[in-house]
Amino acid sequence: MWRNQWAVLRTFIMTVTTTVLLAACAGGRSSSTPASGPGRGEAIAQNSGCASCHGSAFRGGVGPGWVALAGSEVKLSDGSTVIADDRYLFDAIRDPGAEIVAGFGAQMPRNSLSDEEINEIVAFIKSLSD
Repeated sequence: MWRNQWAVLRTFIMTVTTTVLLAACAGGRSSSTPASGPGRGEAIAQNSGCASCHGSAFRGGVGPGWVALAGSEVKLSDGSTVIADDRYLFDAIRDPGAEIVAGFGAQMPRNSLSDEEINEIVAFIKSLSD
């Protein structure tokens, strides 16, 4: 009798474990991460470590803040200025060393974000200026 109960319990545990592992590996996205839009961009930024330099509320830190950044004029370390439009924001994330914001000596590290992920982060940055 105990042998049958143990076999049933073992089968149940293995089924649950397999289901959990498959769910964790499938898609790599938690149910709390939106499929797209500013919420997805925020999740990508948080998970990619952006907040460690740009601030937990993205108001700045070692790196410049993102609040009210989109559409604003940004002074660069070479003395020039640019408008923080979609192109600038995308390029600044894709190639962090190309145009460094004045007053920030620490250069953003390279990343392995896809173009889609960068576009999601740009959408999030733009939502911080609405």
